[in-house]
Amino acid sequence: MAVHRRLLDQDPGYARRRSRIEEHAFRAMRGTIVQRPGCTRIPVVVHVVYNTDEQNISREQIDSQIEILNEDFRKANADISTVPAPFAPVAADARLLFALATSDPDGNPTDGITRTRTDVSGFVDDDKVKADASGGKDAWPADEYLNIWVCPLSGGLLGYAQFPGGPAATDGVVVTYTGFGNMGTARAPFDLGRTTTHEIGHWLNLFHIWGDDGTGCSGSDFVDDTPNQGGANLGKPTFPKVSCDNGPDGDMFMNYMDYVDDDTMVMFTEGQVARMQACLDGPRSAIGEMVSCTPLHPKALPKDAPKEFTKEPIKDPPKERPKDNPKEFVKEPVKESVKEGPKDLIKDGIKDGIKDGGKDGIKDGIKDGGKELPKDNPKDFGKDPGLEPGKWKPLDPPPKQIFEVPTKQLVEGPVGGKQAFENPLPGGWGNQPVQPMQPMQPAQPLQPFVLATGQAPSGASLKPPVADGGGEQDQSQALLGEYAQLLAQYAQLYQQGMLDQQGMLAWQQAWAAYVQLGGR
Repeated sequence: MAVHRRLLDQDPGYARRRSRIEEHAFRAMRGTIVQRPGCTRIPVVVHVVYNTDEQNISREQIDSQIEILNEDFRKANADISTVPAPFAPVAADARLLFALATSDPDGNPTDGITRTRTDVSGFVDDDKVKADASGGKDAWPADEYLNIWVCPLSGGLLGYAQFPGGPAATDGVVVTYTGFGNMGTARAPFDLGRTTTHEIGHWLNLFHIWGDDGTGCSGSDFVDDTPNQGGANLGKPTFPKVSCDNGPDGDMFMNYMDYVDDDTMVMFTEGQVARMQACLDGPRSAIGEMVSCTPLHPKALPKDAPKEFTKEPIKDPPKERPKDNPKEFVKEPVKESVKEGPKDLIKDGIKDGIKDGGKDGIKDGIKDGGKELPKDNPKDFGKDPGLEPGKWKPLDPPPKQIFEVPTKQLVEGPVGGKQAFENPLPGGWGNQPVQPMQPMQPAQPLQPFVLATGQAPSGASLKPPVADGGGEQDQSQALLGEYAQLLAQYAQLYQQGMLDQQGMLAWQQAWAAYVQLGGR
């Protein structure tokens, strides 16, 4: 927060960018922005800046931190089972993976690690570690890499981060060498790599869980499913820890965005995941690549962990499937479809999908499992961010030509018994290195993502479309363009074998909405 306030004072454009980022996050939380499907894998560069040989941490220690990040952000950490029962239903998979980069900014091979000896015995939060000129190391391009600086920090500082919207030259996170990974120089009680998990949460636009108002009860982290609490928790609190009249369950001190010891913070919530995904769809949309959400370590998950994959029984499958669909596409008939709201359709994107009429994430959103689409009123589709409950009909699959791709990638998977997809990465997830994201090529020229400004695009109207074909059709055309781009992305993901059953249903839903708007 000190970095955030410093940037507000020094950079006049920072406040404007932050305002737009929060507007985009708000729209995403209400469901007016469709979030990317599947998981996102982010290339990482670790800048080791050391004053003594001990501080020049090993590759093994760096690998241990990457593995911890992958477990924590995929809800695959073994200690997720310690979440108290009242908070367990909102513990969520953030659908994020991390890997050391294999190509540097000049296109040369790299192990994703830089090493710089410095005369500085201890850095602070003034960003000097992020520049060659001040004894640190210059950042790699922030739109291609997550920059992590590991260095000696002074004054008991464990780490700090920069929120999205700050200068590219200082974008990333900083972690002390005694709080990075779970071996080597890592020292208890901050020896399980959770400092880096916490700081990357900030990098993805998460605030502290207590709302950064000191010990008061008026602050907010802009997430509905994290209880209001009176200040940071330290050490190892005992559940329940009540503050701000938040009994009987009290503070969610086991959240990664509190200040407790590493062995006590174990979870993100669905609301926090929605904010992180909004950040990836908005200010950080250029970074990372979309990959399959194959579970990392199924054996390490608690017995009930796969709930987010198979939480609700699936009944009444879509009536149509491609006629030429190979038998391997579904090894056993799908006997179930989404019921009682698409709780798992985009679960980690918007607070448990869109449940109970959207009251937990989208006030007037989708209800009753997406059973009906607006039958005869597409004109009002873009009028209100939420669609009227009870106005949906069963979805037909997208047209056959979209599905006509090889299906060699589809294999029997471990989750739910069937219909998981083969991991496309040789050697599994782990620390598999990745290249910076290559932008998708949509099927037709479409408008690129622009951060929400509250202004209509040039020539566009904010009024709902009308039947007379006048200029007010522009908004409908803009919506059609957005859906066309989304459908092109789904098609590419399918061709790469990266859509699981939930992704297929989401694709069908997007296609149905596209058709209702007049798309063909």
